[in-house]
Amino acid sequence: MVKKLLTRYLKRRKLLGKNALQQRYLVIDLELTGLDAKQHEIVSLAWVIIDNQCIKMSESQHLINKDVKSLEQSPVFHGISDDVIAKGLSLNSILMQLSNHFSDCILVFHNAMLDWGFLKIALKNANITIRPKLILDTLHIEQKRLLHHSTEIKQDDLTLNACRTRYELPSYHCHHALTDAQATAELLLAQCHQISRGKELKVGELM
Repeated sequence: MVKKLLTRYLKRRKLLGKNALQQRYLVIDLELTGLDAKQHEIVSLAWVIIDNQCIKMSESQHLINKDVKSLEQSPVFHGISDDVIAKGLSLNSILMQLSNHFSDCILVFHNAMLDWGFLKIALKNANITIRPKLILDTLHIEQKRLLHHSTEIKQDDLTLNACRTRYELPSYHCHHALTDAQATAELLLAQCHQISRGKELKVGELM
């Protein structure tokens, strides 16, 4: 057990010292029936790959969870109806596809506390024990950057759209998991270039 923990620690430490712009990232977004991971459900899950600063939309996925028991009021936000749900995949099969990327990608979320909170429970319920090698959060990166510049952070300053606006990235109005995953991927690259300013940026500087 101690040997396994030490190996994991050394791998993580080595990864934190690597060039952030040369890594492979798995950028994930979820659509949910609510915000409580213990009682609400994952409706859909989308991801895009960033490889060596290139967003690989050809490798993107947007998958619907057919196991959703009750959409409640969530279709108002994501537009996914019961008819669409019926044509989806089981959550276990979606999670298996997702976890296949864990060994070679750094995971990225905008608000990892929310989305990773749901995924941790879902992965545990599916008996999937594969661990991601690292998780980054574009919300946390932006918060850290604003605090470093002594900027007062207001209530809505860390939404995905508000963060993108600061980098003059275009506004995506539709609330869709794949669109939000792409938007988060673009934000991460913009943050990396803003923080590095042409110098080498280590992965650890994004934590």
